[in-house]
Amino acid sequence: MEILIIYILLINLIAFAMYGRDKRKAKKDAWRTPEHRLMMVAWLGGALGALLGMRCFRHKTQHWRFRIGVPLALIVWTALLVYLFIIK
Repeated sequence: MEILIIYILLINLIAFAMYGRDKRKAKKDAWRTPEHRLMMVAWLGGALGALLGMRCFRHKTQHWRFRIGVPLALIVWTALLVYLFIIK
């Protein structure tokens, strides 16, 4: 279980950093992180970091895929973690 906790913490930090970096690159009109990678990191467990990155950096907040997909990923991961740590 400790490995899962470390994984969740790291993937969320990575997600937050990815959203911040992509926003910074967008402002500089530089190479961007593909949207599917940003969404993938959320679905791989970084949904909270992605959501915080979206809010903090005001990034991808107008895209319906992100407005729906990231919170949905957060709900799924929260339910999974509640099941693993509380119910089971």
